[in-house]
Amino acid sequence: MLEKIQIIKQRFDEVNDLIIQPDIISDQQRYTKLMKEYKDLKLIVDKGVIYKEAIDNVTEAEEIIADGSDDEMVDMAKMQLEEAKETIGKLEEEIRFMLIPKDPDDAKNVVVEVRAGTGGDEASIFAGDLYRMYSKYCSDKGWRVDVVSQSDGTSGGFKEIIFEVSGEDVYGTLKFEAGVHRVQRVPQTETQGRVHTSAATVMVLPEAEEFDYELDMTEIRIERTTSTGPGGQSVNTTYSAIKLHHEPTGMIVSCQDQKSSHKNLEKALKVLRSRLYDLELAKQQAADSEKRKSMVSSGDRSAKIRTYNYPQGRVTDHRIGLTLYDLTNIINGDIQKIIDELMLAENTELLKASDDVI
Repeated sequence: MLEKIQIIKQRFDEVNDLIIQPDIISDQQRYTKLMKEYKDLKLIVDKGVIYKEAIDNVTEAEEIIADGSDDEMVDMAKMQLEEAKETIGKLEEEIRFMLIPKDPDDAKNVVVEVRAGTGGDEASIFAGDLYRMYSKYCSDKGWRVDVVSQSDGTSGGFKEIIFEVSGEDVYGTLKFEAGVHRVQRVPQTETQGRVHTSAATVMVLPEAEEFDYELDMTEIRIERTTSTGPGGQSVNTTYSAIKLHHEPTGMIVSCQDQKSSHKNLEKALKVLRSRLYDLELAKQQAADSEKRKSMVSSGDRSAKIRTYNYPQGRVTDHRIGLTLYDLTNIINGDIQKIIDELMLAENTELLKASDDVI
């Protein structure tokens, strides 16, 4: 373990030197990437310092016990030895998890798409509940949420809503939310009190920068229309709404959230680029046996991942068999405990798969 930490320390020192070089600072893309690496490496290096101290304590205690000339010192050394060995065990486990190679996309912002599935009006209402759940969660973490486009449901909620989330390590946190979410409850429109099951699909796409995926604008047809639905004075008066048609894939992206046609185009291109980048990622994952095995964050998007049962006040995540009787708080944005368990499950899988880390 000390050898691995030393290798990390050497790279940390290299990065520490690089981030103060003028040519690196002037290259914003490379500087940002290196600063992220610097922060990640520093966590391991700092933990390594504590680990080295614990090993030194073991050595010191063993020497005192071997000497045996002072009974009181020997008793203290035995206590120190037991304490240090326990600390070393915990630290080794923590460091092993920290040494798992990180997905470079984890640091990215995301585009989240929530779509009502089976269940009619109730599915739209549930899609609205999920959007509010994520908005509250993101707000509590200090992340920014910007709506790109929305299609309202007839009885409330959304048929579809697309929004961007900006912050620190957003994709690494929210990627676990991708999949089919199911709700079991008595709909507002139900007069006989029967429990219905509805569903909504959540897609979480790492936000692709231009250097991640270069769009070929000759393959994109841009349609400009007047905005529809609730809005300001510009609705139905200016051609500010944007609809992109990506000819090779048939993808269509719409955006009318902004009054400016230019800003709507910028947002729509960002969503399209992220969708196409995600397609490329899916192809890579299909060829990567380790990622394909992961049941947590790279499984089938059509798979049911979570059920929100209102009559019993419970939420069940089917991927890891986690059930929590705390539905009210969870649907109000308190989803960190679920994400923590999913992260732990994925890291455990990755640890098993990484023979070089163990």
